[in-house]
Parts: sequence; C-alpha cells; structure tokens
Amino acid sequence: MDYYLSQIINGICQGSIYALMAIGYSVVVGVVGLVTFTHGEVIMLGAFAAYYTFELLGNNLVIGVLASFLASAFVGIFIFKVCYERFFNAPRHISLICTIGTSMLLRNLAQIIFGPNNKPMLEVVPNRFYGQGVVGFTLVQLIVIATVISLSFLLFIFFNRTRWGIMLRAVSQDKTAAAMMGINVRLTALLGNSIGCGLGGVAGMLLAIYYQTLVATMGGSAGMKAFSSSVLGGLTNIPSAAVGGLCLGLVENLGITISSASFRDMFAFVFLLLVLIVKPEGFGRKTGVRP
Repeated sequence: MDYYLSQIINGICQGSIYALMAIGYSVVVGVVGLVTFTHGEVIMLGAFAAYYTFELLGNNLVIGVLASFLASAFVGIFIFKVCYERFFNAPRHISLICTIGTSMLLRNLAQIIFGPNNKPMLEVVPNRFYGQGVVGFTLVQLIVIATVISLSFLLFIFFNRTRWGIMLRAVSQDKTAAAMMGINVRLTALLGNSIGCGLGGVAGMLLAIYYQTLVATMGGSAGMKAFSSSVLGGLTNIPSAAVGGLCLGLVENLGITISSASFRDMFAFVFLLLVLIVKPEGFGRKTGVRP
C-alpha cells in the first residue's frame, strides 16, 4: 500500500509539471489560434537556460525561474515572427509546417551548441524528505508543486485583473471583433505566444531539476506530453489543460506499479485515446482562453 501511495505522490508532482507545460501550450493555441509543434523545444531551451544560470550565478531558484521564463519567451518571439506573423490570413497548414521546420532547426542547433549527451543538473535543491517510511514528499517535489501553483495563480490574476490579460482573452475569442475594438491583434498575439512559451520554459527547468538531467533531445517527449495534456483539456481551456496534465502524471505513475517503467508513455497515450473516444472535446470546452 505504501508503494502505491508513493507512486500517487510522484504522479501528482510529475503531473504538476505536465500541467504547467499544458497551460503554456493552451495559452499559445488559444491566443494565436494555431497548433504548434515547437513547444517541446521551447521547454528544452528553458531547461538549458536555467542550467547555465545555476552554473554561473549559483543555485538561486528565483533567478533560475526568471532565466528560463525570459529565455523561452524570447524564443517565443522568434517563433511568432517566423511561423505566425506573416501567415495569419493564410491556410492553417502553412503555419503548422513552419512550426515543424522551426522545431527541427531549434533541436539541431541545441545539439550543436549544447552537445548531444545528457548533462547532470546541479543539486539545486537539498535532498530532504518529509514523511514517514516511503510515504511523503521530497523537498524537490514540494518546490515543484509550489512553483506550479504560484505561476498558475499569477496567470489567473494577469488574465482577469490586467488590461493586457483582458485583451489576450478578447483576441483568443474573436480576433476580428477584437481588432474592431481597437486592439492590436498581432502585438497581443505576440505577447500571448511569449507568455505561453515562457511558462513552458519554467516547466522545462522543473523537469530538469526533478529528474536531475537534461539533454538537447528532451523536447520531443516533453512536447508530446504538453500537447496530450492540452488536448485532454480541450486545447484552449487552461484549468482543464492543467487537470489533463495532472491526470496524465497520475496514470503514468500508477501504470508503472503494475508494469515496467518502459511502458510509461504507453499508459499515458492509451489514457488519452480512451478519454477522447468517450469525450472527444476533452475535459473542457473549446471557447477561447479560459483562465
């Protein structure tokens, strides 16, 4: 029984990281209005930004969060300029193909610059355990969960209490009506894409800290988990995307209790298929960005 409880705790922590990935993905899709295949590389670059920040400036988590957010947000600006800005009125498949090409470009550049091998993440957080026996939380898990909750709360405040946040919600719901109200749709979409990418970068940092390793090819798996979690939530519904990420993490960790860890991804994607067969719209409704 203790083993199952331990796996549930691991699933909550891992699911929290997936939830942050999915929140960033949902913001991008909701505001820009197009599915992206670059989110995995954005997550990977956020992890490397934090890695080198810790090496240069010491193990300060706040600085690491800022570095990963800003680095991935700037990458988001680049992605927007290359893949979206010129193609708002073009067929959707053109931007989709651009994101695939940009993903391959970023992944190969990362392998050239950072190297193809795994890098061990520094022990940013002390190895402490709070609990009894094998049931409890490590300090890393508590920090991961606290960071995800804090960023989610800040995003909720941003969307509901700031002018730019309300403009982002308007653009996500109807770009034409937003433009008629005097909103600069392209600039607002650029901001939304940067925020979504920035959140993905922080998720990459948390992923590297949790597993204590990172590699230039980690974006492929991370991007698929972000996409799957977001699809479970209906793509643009932020709370439902977060629930989707939590469910994916729990299913993975409960699945490996009855099987090998090598089947982790299989359990996640089988769960995704079953949910979509029963409820094709996912846990939420596709009605624009909903904080």
